[in-house]
Amino acid sequence: MTGWHVPDDLLRGYLEGRIDPPRAMSVEAHLVGCVQCRAAVPVDESWLAASWDGVQERVAPPRRSPVERLLGRVVPEHVARLLLATPALSRAWLLAVVLVLAFAVAAARLSDGSPVALLLFLVIAPVLPLGGISVAYGPAVDTAYELHAATPLAGVRLLLVRAGAVLVAATLLTGVAAPFLAGPLGLSAAWLLPALMLTVASLAAGTRVPIPVAAAGLAALWVGAVLATQSLGRFLLFQPVVQLGYGAAAVVCGAVLYARRRRLDPGERM
Repeated sequence: MTGWHVPDDLLRGYLEGRIDPPRAMSVEAHLVGCVQCRAAVPVDESWLAASWDGVQERVAPPRRSPVERLLGRVVPEHVARLLLATPALSRAWLLAVVLVLAFAVAAARLSDGSPVALLLFLVIAPVLPLGGISVAYGPAVDTAYELHAATPLAGVRLLLVRAGAVLVAATLLTGVAAPFLAGPLGLSAAWLLPALMLTVASLAAGTRVPIPVAAAGLAALWVGAVLATQSLGRFLLFQPVVQLGYGAAAVVCGAVLYARRRRLDPGERM
């Protein structure tokens, strides 16, 4: 610390805001280390208290929502917060899933349990998670991508966590809708293994092509396969033997995904 102090005229100019930025910065730098000059600066205690309260309110972590507290019982708190920031789990996506399921259930009810309406539900339900997974992560779909990219979970890990969250959310919503269908309970639940198989297959295919492309391609293949087998049997692809095939395919795709996990494209190059 030197013996120099801020001259009175310069201090008045600083307090009145009449000096240029370089001199103002010089005065502020001096005030940090000079108790005598700081004492000459008038202090409004009420203003300081209000200013600090405003800063604390902005910097302090926000209150946890009931959903976040519930998730915090299952996963770590930081993971719960990242999951709630998943673009695919937005109100718009959840509302779209609910509307699609409501349409399928209403069609089944209004048609007095028509097998065609039940088939419509079984075709739609497995592809619902694919739409959410295709927009789960990446700069093209996530407005907060730059913030999330700086977290330890960024990249493939965050993509897989979000994909799991989307699958669970879609499965829960579809599971709630399934009992309202007019049909055998076993057949109403026949979408579960196809949904799991398509989800894991889309992630495994994401090691070679962008996940949105993989999800769209698999959804088209699924719908095409169901339509192509109608002449052989309306519910042919939902029979118990075929369900075993879905389970085995899910295991194989999971093994491929694990083996090629380092090549999974989370959408960061799109």
